[in-house]
Amino acid sequence: MSVSLVCVPAAAMDGGGRSDYRRPDSPPAPGGQPPSAAQIELGRTLFFDPRLSRDATMSCATCHAPELRWSDGRVRPIGSEQVVHARRTPTVVNSAWLSALMWDGRAASLEAQAALPITSPHEMGQAMPALVERLSGIAGYRRLFGQAYGDEVVSERRVAEALASFQRTLVSPVAPFDRWVAGEDDAIDAQARAGFRVFTGKARCVACHKGWRFTDDSFHDIGLDSTDPGRGAHVPAEVVIMQHAFKTPSLRDLAVEGPYMHDGSMHSLEEVIRHYEKGGRQRPSLSPEMKSFELDPHERAALIAFLRTLDGGFVRVDPPVLPE
Repeated sequence: MSVSLVCVPAAAMDGGGRSDYRRPDSPPAPGGQPPSAAQIELGRTLFFDPRLSRDATMSCATCHAPELRWSDGRVRPIGSEQVVHARRTPTVVNSAWLSALMWDGRAASLEAQAALPITSPHEMGQAMPALVERLSGIAGYRRLFGQAYGDEVVSERRVAEALASFQRTLVSPVAPFDRWVAGEDDAIDAQARAGFRVFTGKARCVACHKGWRFTDDSFHDIGLDSTDPGRGAHVPAEVVIMQHAFKTPSLRDLAVEGPYMHDGSMHSLEEVIRHYEKGGRQRPSLSPEMKSFELDPHERAALIAFLRTLDGGFVRVDPPVLPE
């Protein structure tokens, strides 16, 4: 679903462009074997089906809605028991490239991640054996599993595989920045090009937001006023740098009005930029990349203009007809 772009030489790009802004030809697949169309279709159907939740009221698309940039637009999500979560719902777009998922990296693959919201008591609240039994009792699902796997056996592994197969097809559309990287000089304006120079230079955003997805796929404490341990809850306590650290989000296709940050605590890009200018809350775990700087109003506006060029529009997927 992504498009191969050829980078222009670095000398021809404002801000000293890097070759790793080139979009890949296609999403990676486990073992190099892309999923079949039938597996993707099964995954799409499962993704939109509220019967995956215990009380049949929530689907994966409840929190990862296509019309809301595959998130939910909330500061923090509300689960099946009306419990407000501590962390914002991340997008699932471009998740095919992730090697550690969730804000704290506790899932090592898309397949592992797929089961977590289904089984969490405060999300979909469904036990996987009960889900397998429920799906096995639906003739339409038995048929879909047969088309995807050659027989009609429903299993936990196949549910996770199918969901992951569908999510791997969700790739950011080509954005103005991509066209500019490919050599279309007028794809972004002078203000955005100036913002790219701020991004790669004075503001040092590129220290963590790099590559075509604009993320280093690592974990950083950026000094928010939060006591959430983040990645620190999954590593030894002596690994101080991981305390309060969260996964660097992609800057692709940002929602215009947020919310931003893992806790949804910021609602404008200017607010986010000013946080980085101040350098964040000082503590032993603060990322060494958090160094204060100061932008003038023109530089902030240019930086925001550049970030807007990373928006390729909505990844549109039609909801399926659910099997009976």
